[in-house]
Amino acid sequence: MNCWRRSRGRAPAAALPRPRSRGRAPAAAPPRRRELADRTGFDGGELELWEDVSRSLHVPFHNGVISQFEGYGELAELDWAVYTAKYGDIRRLDRILEAEGDTVNRYKASKQADALMLGHLFSPAELRALFDRLGYRLDDETWRRTVDYYLARTSHGSTLSALVHGWVLARARRAEAWTFVQEALAGDIADLQGGTTAEGIHLGAMAGTLDLVQRGLTGLETRGDTLRLDPVPIPELSEYGFSIRYRGHWGVRLRLRSGQLHITVPDSDRDPIVVALADRTVSVVPGESRTLALPD
Repeated sequence: MNCWRRSRGRAPAAALPRPRSRGRAPAAAPPRRRELADRTGFDGGELELWEDVSRSLHVPFHNGVISQFEGYGELAELDWAVYTAKYGDIRRLDRILEAEGDTVNRYKASKQADALMLGHLFSPAELRALFDRLGYRLDDETWRRTVDYYLARTSHGSTLSALVHGWVLARARRAEAWTFVQEALAGDIADLQGGTTAEGIHLGAMAGTLDLVQRGLTGLETRGDTLRLDPVPIPELSEYGFSIRYRGHWGVRLRLRSGQLHITVPDSDRDPIVVALADRTVSVVPGESRTLALPD
C-alpha cells in the first residue's frame, strides 16, 4: 500500500511549486498550489525520496506465498478441523482461544482478510505492476497459492471478511465468489454474527456489498480514459444492472444478463465513452445503446 501511495503521490506533488532558490524569482503557480506548498512545507527533494521508497520496500514471503508480516511463517498451525468439530461455529476464534487460556496471536490464524486485502484494493494487473516496481515477481500461480493459503487460515469473524473475500475470489477464482457474496449480503438480515445486529447494523459491510456488486462482480475499473469491465460469470445471479456517472455523463446504464452487457449512454454533447472488455474495445456515443457479447 505504501508503494502505491508513494508512486501515485508523485504526480500531484510534482505539480506543487518548488521552494524558491536563492537569487531566483519563485516559479509561477496557482494560489492554491502555493498555499498547499507553504502549509505542508513541501521540499522538492521529497519527490526523489518518494521514488526511492516506492521501489525499496521489503515484502516478506514464506512457503511460496506473501507473508502477512515478517515471521508469520514461524507461528504455530492451528488444528482447524478439531476446533470446528468441537465448537461448530468458530467465527470468533479469538474469544474461543481466550476462554481456553490461549491466544490467537500464537497461530497462523486471522479473524478476517489481512494479506488478502491486496486483492481487494488492487486488480491483478495493478498488483503485478506494484510488485514488479519493488523488484518481486508476482505471477498468477503465486497469487492463487496465496489466496488458498489464507482462506484456509481465516475464521471470518467479521462481517467485512466475506465482503473482502468475495472481491478477492471474483478476481482470482471467479466461480467461487458467489458463496462469499451471499454471506456478505445476508450478514445483518440473518444476523450471522449471532446477536450483533440488535446492537446496530454493520453499515460499512452494507455499503461494501453494493460496491461489490457494482465494481467487484462487474470488474469495473476506470483507467486510461477507459471504462473497463470484466464481469464474473455467476449463474446464480442471472441479471442485474445499475447506473453510474462517468466523465460527465449522468445516468450511464449498465445491465448484465446471459453472457451479455447492455450499455446505454444518455444523449448529451459529451465525448463518446470508450468501453474495454477482456477481448476488445468499443466506443459508445451519447444517445446510443449497445449490446456486447461477453467473452467466455
